[in-house]
Amino acid sequence: MIIRELHLYLKQIAGYFPVVTLTGPRQSGKTTLTRQVFSNHEYRNLEDPEERQFALNDPKAFLRNGAANMIIDEAQYVPQLFSYIQLLADEKKVNGQFILSGSQNFLLMEKITQSLAGRAAILNLLPVSTRELLQSGWPQKDWTYFVFQGGYPGPLSRNLHPKDFYPFYIQSYIERDIRQLVNVTDLERFRTFISLCASRVGQQINYSHFGNELGIDSKTAARWLSVLETSFIAFKLPQFHRNFGKRLIKSPKLYFYDTGLVCYLLGLKNEGDIPGHYLKGNLFENFIISEFYKNKFNKGEKPAFHYLRDNIGNEVDLVSESGNSLNAIEIKSGTTIQPDFFKHLQWLKTIASPTEVISYAIYAGTMQQERSLASVCPWHTLPEV
Repeated sequence: MIIRELHLYLKQIAGYFPVVTLTGPRQSGKTTLTRQVFSNHEYRNLEDPEERQFALNDPKAFLRNGAANMIIDEAQYVPQLFSYIQLLADEKKVNGQFILSGSQNFLLMEKITQSLAGRAAILNLLPVSTRELLQSGWPQKDWTYFVFQGGYPGPLSRNLHPKDFYPFYIQSYIERDIRQLVNVTDLERFRTFISLCASRVGQQINYSHFGNELGIDSKTAARWLSVLETSFIAFKLPQFHRNFGKRLIKSPKLYFYDTGLVCYLLGLKNEGDIPGHYLKGNLFENFIISEFYKNKFNKGEKPAFHYLRDNIGNEVDLVSESGNSLNAIEIKSGTTIQPDFFKHLQWLKTIASPTEVISYAIYAGTMQQERSLASVCPWHTLPEV
């Protein structure tokens, strides 16, 4: 069994809010987690046609005829419920009374903002992190295994090959979510757009390039990418906002929350295809950065990561602020420590002075070292970092 790190915070936060909302991509384990944590709550799933019809026809009776505490899965399907949930939360004042979950984050958040503002805690559950797998007893393997396999708990638990999971996942996502989230008349073109995004992981976003390749305008490309963001498929890593007096690039970079999905979209057949692939470095970078995002979400925190790049190519892959200092991380897919691991970290120390910069170089090798410019960390020590 895979032990999810969000388990502890989810249980804790339910002691402070009458409503707790858990969102995330389809099949990330939301239902399993909520039913494990809140095993005494009555479970209702609004993807069930009968349950949904009951809730639509008589939302008040649906809530009042149930148990005192309730899990409502895919709650966004019946927006009428939210006003009644608000009334019951205000009336009973019982923390953890309603646990809501859903995959269509945009629709769910819209209803919460309208009816449950101030009454609902909102958490996000992403695909499984490497840290969660290793802590659950998973055997230590090469990084290419974790990148190719991805983090969706279903195929991991069933030892299902990615080729037998991701085609159906994409089909379900496009046909069930995309149709409702955005007015896409050509679903096959949207499918091509997702694949095009996968070929751009770790690169700066240029909506015009997307548009030119797909025959759509840049505004449509931007809108489609925002759909991938709201449904927890992809995310944008912004440029660091502090002005160091240099000409810094302002475009965000594109990453996916799950590298297994990226590998499928790129047409990779097995983990052995990764070392020779032209996007090997980008895949490793995506893997490491998504692990940092998962770690933050699993603590109930909002990620505040950036990258830093100037107009002549100096770049640090991941930057975050920590009090009055900066954490800077350089990510390298090589297995041997090289001098160029530290070049851009030195550049950042120079332009950021007098701000203290705490530097790390995370790479695909096995040797851990303390250098004058950075702590060198093998990828498998990432949970400790």
